[in-house]
Amino acid sequence: MAKMTGLILPGNSTVEYKEVPVPEPGPGQVLLKMRASSICGSDIRAIYREHLGKGPEAYQGVIAGHEPCGQVCKLGSDVKRFKEGDRVIVYHISGCGLCHDCRMGYQISCSSDLRAAYGWQRDGGHAEYLLAEEADLIHLPDNLTYQDGALCACGFGTCYEALKRINVSGKDRVLVVGLGPVGLAALMLAKQLGATKLIGVDVVDERIRLTEELGLADLALNAKDSPLDKIKDATDGMGAEATIDCSGDSSGRLLAIQGARQWGRVAFVGEGGSVSFQPSPDIIHKQITIYGSWVTSIGNLEELVEKLSRWNIHPDKTVTDTFRLEDAEEAYKIMDEGKCGKVVITWPE
Repeated sequence: MAKMTGLILPGNSTVEYKEVPVPEPGPGQVLLKMRASSICGSDIRAIYREHLGKGPEAYQGVIAGHEPCGQVCKLGSDVKRFKEGDRVIVYHISGCGLCHDCRMGYQISCSSDLRAAYGWQRDGGHAEYLLAEEADLIHLPDNLTYQDGALCACGFGTCYEALKRINVSGKDRVLVVGLGPVGLAALMLAKQLGATKLIGVDVVDERIRLTEELGLADLALNAKDSPLDKIKDATDGMGAEATIDCSGDSSGRLLAIQGARQWGRVAFVGEGGSVSFQPSPDIIHKQITIYGSWVTSIGNLEELVEKLSRWNIHPDKTVTDTFRLEDAEEAYKIMDEGKCGKVVITWPE
């Protein structure tokens, strides 16, 4: 039986490798040759540093990597749409397909015990091959790279959902708090959706410089330097019509709320942490609406990929570091430092 090497995360800020059999696809399944598998901030927060071990973040010691993109190399029986050689993105949660959320395409919110996320409860993309359900696949257009696809699987899909939730358009100035990979994605997509001014805020100098170098914001601010005053100055004293917190930090979330103008819309995307605010002046009197937004639906992810192809814009613009699987220890260390853009594990085509 053919073997492959997979990467697992013990939960003590290290990586380990194990040799496992190359899986065989069953009914409705395909085997993918991996081409790109990016590292998500949630991998760092909930698995790499420690195993949180609860609910959807319960890591089961499987092969890591929940942002997979690859090429179909073997079909199981009853596969209906995809064929060998197809380039595909994997929507990273496999749901039961029968609960209300799955029927809406939001497998992320599947309420069944059958719910299993790639890289968390079932094997993910940090190996040469990945076994996937055909129902979880999205076609990757030829003008998008495998790295583009991997970044869509979670991060860009998550941002697209949040931006849709707060209905960003050409009438809006947009504030993004937290300029890690998700924040960069939010800026890139908000601009494409027509936002008239883009403001980014972070506490890490390297991330602020990267945002400026990539030309993703009209104004990139350091959170240590009175950002609320500067946000108001840049928005005629009003604040931004739409804001999104990608930081998961209490002060970042508060800035997203206070940086919104009257009748503004706020999306919380960054995971973990907490936030404290004064309901009357911060929310009620300003008529603010706050949305929680968790990943996206498979339908909206497919819509995003179609738009990226038509717009001819590339998420891989936000990639700063690429590694082979055998060098994944360094990849995780760099991602853990929090001073980079996106970090991706790649395989030669």
